[in-house]
Amino acid sequence: MMRITPPLLVLAASLLSAPVAMALNEYGIEGMGVVSTRADEGRATISADGQRIVFARRGDAGWGLWEARVVDGRWQQAQALAVGVAGEARDPYFSRDGRWLLFAAGREDALALYRAAVAADGQLGKAQPLVGDGGRREERGPAVSADGRRLLFARQQGRGAGWDLFVATLDTQGVRGPATALTALNSPDDETDGDWLGNDGAVVFSRGNSTTTRVWSSGCAWSDAALQPLGLSFNQAGGWTSAPVVDTAKPGEMMVVSSAAKAPRAGGVDVYRLAVPKVAAVAGCVR
Repeated sequence: MMRITPPLLVLAASLLSAPVAMALNEYGIEGMGVVSTRADEGRATISADGQRIVFARRGDAGWGLWEARVVDGRWQQAQALAVGVAGEARDPYFSRDGRWLLFAAGREDALALYRAAVAADGQLGKAQPLVGDGGRREERGPAVSADGRRLLFARQQGRGAGWDLFVATLDTQGVRGPATALTALNSPDDETDGDWLGNDGAVVFSRGNSTTTRVWSSGCAWSDAALQPLGLSFNQAGGWTSAPVVDTAKPGEMMVVSSAAKAPRAGGVDVYRLAVPKVAAVAGCVR
């Protein structure tokens, strides 16, 4: 039997560009030419049935949301997704139950969190603001726990200031409780784009600044237990890798965006798929 070397596995993944046929080694590009293109792509999220991917893409008018669907086993028919909020839209996130698409939207320096109901045919309902206690501070990067009760997100600490991670309770009506800063994870750098790893409070998130960003993981959102950067060749200091999101349809896999991967590449910032990191649960973490 012929052995396939790791470089060939990566090449095969880039050529397949399929959510169901991805050969995972260290990484593989997601949707070459459809999701990952010559434009810059941002955070990507997959629906619970695995049939739709929604991702951010930067165009002449700024960031907007796009959607592609599975046709013959591959992502195809990418098109702009209207969310009904003026300004830019970014940081999409499908809830684990498939009922909601969360995102950040608004005019320059005024991003706020929203959610829209997802119909059976994939159509979005009217965007509902997720009003909380942030006042006029910008918020982005929403992620909901599997039970739907905890909202993880990033909040800017003032105009021109840095971003930190927060957690708030979330009821069935989309009403947030008071937000708690994740002080064990927040640093002088920007922390954004977090996601939950299962139900025990472990998280992945982005940490960095305007020149370099990496993806980190922690065994508990409320402590720095096992806090460390993901051990990827393209997740190194001086590079730019961000926006980890667990695949809702395949919870053992996740996506990130990066401009630091050597190959395969489609453009400036592309979407990549990899295995979810193994993070040890911390006893008594969930609050």
